[in-house]
Amino acid sequence: MLAERLRKSRRELTALWLDRISTRVALDANKVFPTDDLLNHVPLLIDGVAEYIENPAAEIAADMPVVAKAMELGALRHKQGFDAYQILKEYEFLGGILFTFFTKTVDDVDEPCTKSELMACGSRLFRAITIIQQATMTHFLVLADKVVAEREDRLRAFNRVISHEIKNRIGAVLGASSVLREVPDLPADKHDELVKIIGRNAREMGETVENVIVLSRVGIDDARQHRNVMLPEAIKEAVRQIRDAAQAANVEVRVVDAIPDIEVNAAVIELCIKNYLSNALKYAEPSRGNRFVEISATDQEAGPGKRELIVRVTDNGMGVPVGKREHLFERFYRAHEGSLAIAGTGLGLNIVREIAEAQGGRAWAEYPEEGSVFLLALPLRREKEATGEYRVRKRDGGATAT
Repeated sequence: MLAERLRKSRRELTALWLDRISTRVALDANKVFPTDDLLNHVPLLIDGVAEYIENPAAEIAADMPVVAKAMELGALRHKQGFDAYQILKEYEFLGGILFTFFTKTVDDVDEPCTKSELMACGSRLFRAITIIQQATMTHFLVLADKVVAEREDRLRAFNRVISHEIKNRIGAVLGASSVLREVPDLPADKHDELVKIIGRNAREMGETVENVIVLSRVGIDDARQHRNVMLPEAIKEAVRQIRDAAQAANVEVRVVDAIPDIEVNAAVIELCIKNYLSNALKYAEPSRGNRFVEISATDQEAGPGKRELIVRVTDNGMGVPVGKREHLFERFYRAHEGSLAIAGTGLGLNIVREIAEAQGGRAWAEYPEEGSVFLLALPLRREKEATGEYRVRKRDGGATAT
């Protein structure tokens, strides 16, 4: 009787479960079970509970459809970014809903039964929910363990890359400083060259360490680090930071005149543009005489009532091989690795993308016939005036206009 009532009410029970979950997690109700197929799987979980209550001799085995559905739910929750506690809570809700249903059903039915039979039904209901919960949680944890293992592998590879990079830089600094110390009467040009080697390698070690620190902080919103400046100032500062490297690479850095005067987060813009510029300098085309990098920016519509800032860093460098463009922004990925003796850790572009996405924006690249264009898009968050229009600063004498 209890099993039959569960089957008849499975749609209503599913709806109750969906409502409880959606009030618990920061997820739209339509995304808790984002497809009709998945939503249709949930009543099958309740069918599995009903079958076990009806026939306790038929254990819920690993190859049963109800377990497969529970595992699919585990995969979905992993993809959606749930944690183990949220999954446990999810099944706590299901258990509460089914036990409440059980209690009401028993009160409404006049069929004779013993207290031990009622207790046995309650026990089987609890066991059925536990088995299904374990199937979901086990599959979720298997997927989570794979991610952890992949991260550990990447971390070990990262440690090797960083260690090699810094070791090489330290070796260059020590070697150049040793020559300067042991050969005091070096010609002026050789002396200056060694000083430049020390400065360049020290600077690049500093950039490597800075990238590691930034990468460790991505996703952490620390308001104390926020400093707003006007976009032209942020671009100017990013250019200043790579000026020596640009001169050493014989690359002209251009900034177009029509940069919109928009207030931006200084740390975000400066770091992203600096990484784009550093990447362009590393992969400047050696055989090309007129090498350049150009920075431009526009303020444009991004949908109804939305605007975004687009920053473009265009170069006439080597470009990116077609087969490697898809992975270009992945952590530790280097498109020209093995084919060129170019120092780097493969972190710069990934840092840009992660920072952009943390700000609600995006980062990507486009490929004209010559060179590359690296783009950064960030949402413009402006305060609305009482009229419903946005106020922005214009460059005509600093006047404010809507």
